[in-house]
Formats: sequence, C-alpha cells, structure tokens
Amino acid sequence: MVIVTRIRREVLTLPAAELGPDNPLPPLRLLEDGGTAHALQAVGDLGVDEREPDGLPREMARGIGYGQLRSLLPVRIRDGYGRTREPRALDALVIENDRLRATVLPGLGGRVGSLVHLPTGRELLYRNPVFQPANLALNGAWYAGGIEWNIGATGHTTLSCAPLHAARVPAPDGGEMLRLWEWERLRDLPFQVDLWLPDGSDFLYAGVRVRNPHEHPVPLYWWSSTAVPEDRRIAVPAKEAWEFGPERRLRRVPVPSYDARHPWATDWFYDIPQERRRWIAALDADGHGLVQTSTDELRGRKQFVWGSGPGGRRWQEWLGASGTGGYQEIQAGLARTQLEHVRLDAGDEVSWLEAYGPLTARPEKAGEALEAVLPRAALDAARAAWQPYADAEPGELLATGSGWGALEVLRADRKLPGTPFAESTLGEEQEPWHELLRTGTLPEPRRVRPPGPTLVAPHWRDMLETAPATPHTEYHLGVAQWHAGDRAQAVRSWERGLQLAPSLWPLLRCLAVADQEYGHHERAAERYADAFDDLCRERRDDGETWTAACAALGREALEALLRVRRVADARAVWEALLPATRERGRFRLLEAELLLAEGRPRAARAVFDSGFEVADLREGADVVDRLWARLGDEPLPGRYDFRLRPPGP
Repeated sequence: MVIVTRIRREVLTLPAAELGPDNPLPPLRLLEDGGTAHALQAVGDLGVDEREPDGLPREMARGIGYGQLRSLLPVRIRDGYGRTREPRALDALVIENDRLRATVLPGLGGRVGSLVHLPTGRELLYRNPVFQPANLALNGAWYAGGIEWNIGATGHTTLSCAPLHAARVPAPDGGEMLRLWEWERLRDLPFQVDLWLPDGSDFLYAGVRVRNPHEHPVPLYWWSSTAVPEDRRIAVPAKEAWEFGPERRLRRVPVPSYDARHPWATDWFYDIPQERRRWIAALDADGHGLVQTSTDELRGRKQFVWGSGPGGRRWQEWLGASGTGGYQEIQAGLARTQLEHVRLDAGDEVSWLEAYGPLTARPEKAGEALEAVLPRAALDAARAAWQPYADAEPGELLATGSGWGALEVLRADRKLPGTPFAESTLGEEQEPWHELLRTGTLPEPRRVRPPGPTLVAPHWRDMLETAPATPHTEYHLGVAQWHAGDRAQAVRSWERGLQLAPSLWPLLRCLAVADQEYGHHERAAERYADAFDDLCRERRDDGETWTAACAALGREALEALLRVRRVADARAVWEALLPATRERGRFRLLEAELLLAEGRPRAARAVFDSGFEVADLREGADVVDRLWARLGDEPLPGRYDFRLRPPGP
C-alpha cells in the first residue's frame, strides 16, 4: 500500500524571544482578569440571568457555573520572557502528502504553525513570522498564530509554550500519523491529538481523545483555536450568536455580516442548530481560504476579533511583526461558549475528529462547497476508522514532554493504551514527589534554592499530611490546603513551618498572600518586606533561578508596600533589585508608580517619556493607562494603548 503521509523532522529558525524561567512563587491566586472570553478566567459575574427575557438556556447557565478554577496550581506562571528577539532554532515536525504540508511545533504546545496547500502555494493559516510570548495563556506565556489545542479551563491552555510528547503511530489507511500527547495538570487529564493526511487528501485530520482515569467526574474544557488573517470573511451555519463584548455580558445577537468591523475586542459564539453540520470557514475577497469541520461531538464554533480600535491594533503589533497584517481566531469547542465546562464522568472518555483544509466558495455557499469536497458522511466514516487506532502504541519517539504524566501513572498504576508516560521521563521537578510516593517522606532540598513546584491533588495532599512534618513539608502542605479551599489550615501549616524553617521567605510570602486575601494589607506589606529581606540574604548567586525568585518576590513586595503607602520601604526593595531586573518594563512601570508615590510626578512622567515595554502585560489589563491618567490630562500615547474596552465612567 502507498505510504500516505510523510513525517520528517525540521528546524525552523526565526526571530524569537527567549522564553526564560518560570516564576518560582506558587500561584495562590488567578492571574488578573483579562476582560474578554478570549482570556477570561473568573466568570462568576457575567451579568446574565436565565430569568431575563434574553437569559441563557439552562444548560448553558449550568455549564458556566460548573468547574471554575480556584487557582492555577499545580501549574507555575510563565513570566520570564522578554521582547528581545534574536534568530533561534525551533524543532518542528512536518507532515506532508502531495496536497498539504503541516508544520507542527512539539516543543510549543504541539501548535500547527503552518498549513500550506501545495498545488496553489497558499498558506491557509495566519503564520506568525516571529515567536513572541505574551501574557494571554492561563499561566502567562502564549504566542499568536496557527492551530492550538486548548484544554484545561477558560482561556489559552497552560501548555501553550510547553513541550508535548510526539511519536509516529499507524494511521487507519496504512500510512503514519503524528501523535501528540500530554498530561493536562489543571484537571489531571491525559489527552492526545492524532494528525494525519490521507493520500491525495486536501484535509489535515486531527483525531482528539481526552480520558478521565479517575474515580470521580472532572470538568472538561476543549477549544481548538485557529488563527487566520483578519481580512477573512467568516462563514458559519448559524443565524444567531452569543456575543461577549466589552460590556462583559453574554447576549444573543444576529450573526455579524461578513464584512462587519468592530471597534473593540469581541467574541461571537455561534448558535448552530443541533441538526446542522459543524463547520466554520474564513474566506478572502476572492472566496479562497480555510474551512474547519468536525464530527458532532465538537459542538461550539466561535470567532474572536481584536477590534479596529487603537488598543486592538496595538495588540496585533505586539504579538507579531510590524507590516505582516493582523489576525482573528476561529475556534471549535465541546460546549457552546468558552465560559462553560462539560462533565467528563469517572472512567469515561470523549473523542472526535476534526478536519482542516482549503475551501473556495462565496461565504453564503460555503456549506455546500464543503459538502462537495468533504461530505459529512465521509468525515463520520473517517472518525470510525480512526477510533481503533487511538490505542495503537507509538513507534518512533519524535519529541518528549514532561514527566508529570509518568508520576501519575506510577502513583495509580494506570494503563493508558496509546499514550505511554514512561518512567524515563521523570526529571528533577518530579524527583522529590517520586520519593514521597516511594517512602512517605518528602526529602529536604539538597542545596539552598527556591522551593520546587507543589502537587495539590487530594491524593498528594493526603501524602503530605501523613509525611514527617518538616518545615519544607509544611510549606508544600499549606499550598495544597490553600488550593483545596482550606485557607485557615493552610495558614496554620505555614505558621508551623515558620518556627523551624532555615529559609523563611517562601513561608512569609504565602502568609502575606493570605493576609491580603483576608484584607490585612498592613500586615501583608510587613511580611512581604521581611520575606524580600530574607531572600536577599539567602540568595546564592545571580543565576537564572535566584534572579527569577528575586524579581517575582520583589514585584509583589513593591505592589504590597505601595498599596499601604510605605514608600520608603518600597524604595528600599527597589534599590535591592538587580540592575537588570530594574530595567525590565514591568519594573519601569513600578518605578513610575514609586516616583509618583514619592511626590515626584515629573520624574514619573520621564519614565514614560523614555519608553518601556511591559513584556508580561495581561490582556485587558488597564494598569498602564490608569497610572498615566494620574500624571495629567494628556491622551494616552499609542505605544501604551492596549485598551480593549471603552474607558469607564
């Protein structure tokens, strides 16, 4: 039989910012709210009520209230990147037949960075010519472009800039598939994406499976997100949509016209009738473009635009390269909106098949054109043919992900056919937890350094509670208890650890966060100042790990001290930061705030005039424009205008 798909390794070299180290402080709180469904995390206050005339369907309302995150734990925040781009090599895997060439980045979330239709030479996606992380993922670092696989919770996945496992596996038609898989840690769910190109096919197939190996139900979130050029007209088999715009309300609206322009960042979740085929297309003025379709399990379809306002335009420049044009997103998800989670029952799994390929049609005829080139029945048959191969054991390994899945498989002796998590993938971060699993004792660090990540699932919390109560164990136990919602017990664990701990700053910082949550801001500031002083005494070198810890704790300490107007103490923290840290855009912004608190508005204004870039500015955050407004009445300069909503009253 003809080998229908060719898979090869490739190295891409492009201007790329360095990803940098993770933030070593445990994220006891969610990142600040981005304000759009595109990045929204806390969705408890949407301004909707199913009793209103235009209220939500009951199923949607239940989905919005189900499964919201308490924190990002056990995942760490990724905020160590900057905005200096240099030529860097990125490992890629290329899948190709005689019709399509797909380029996959296994080290960056398995993103399909490019999809080229070979007969015409057309790039079907928005292919970002640079790699520039920005603060749009649930845990920070994310980059624009291509097709991404979002699992976990509302927002871009925590795996956006993380490596996935990848291997060759047999395809249903006798060729090869590229399997991507990982253990998603927010929900503790293994998942896989099988990519293949049947011989002569104009469509890239993606078979997706998510399994719940636990004895309890788990909230599930999945949206496949595709970046396409912003001048494309969106076609979808729906007449109405749920709009989530700058006013932060879900409301039912007519589907926007093909050529509609919107000043502010907006999401439209299309209300596709139950009996209709699921698809969405992005077509240029001549009718050429991309179509995405799937079997019916992938129910939702969405469009996101940055908007034509200055803030939206600034974000487009920020995420890509100037002069390359902007993008919009078309997405497909398990629920009708991104604000919902669905229930995956104990021991259950869900799977579906997606297809991505070229389409030429007028927008109003896109559905008919899709049926002509890829009939709905043919896609259903392809899904049925793929399912027996979902358990096929991988052959040649092409990339390696994290060791967290291996740790979970060892803990519960799990059998997950098709997605092996080999013990050989266990690394330094998993080592202490592997020892806790084997011996019942969490080992003390072999050298003085910032604490490693904490595991917070109930089974790990139970092990921590029965382990010898060393200060190191009490620290990790408190983090796990905090995640579980038992904040009083977490505080007690941290206070116990503080009595004998050789390293005070990790525990003091956790207690400072607790103080802030309880409204004790003066005490929080005091603890932050003490924690930062202790860290400065303990710091062993100016290497990446200690620098990341000092920057992260210094930032939080500055913010806490300025909040209670302890300006002299804030200045002391500022002066103790490393010079390279003070030069970062985030800290230049804090410097301006500090100068303003010291009664030096001209000096604060000079910081803005000299220019800075806050590399980890959160989508929708208004911290820059709020500080600018305190300096005078002049309009916000364009370089600092990232506003995605109209100014408030």
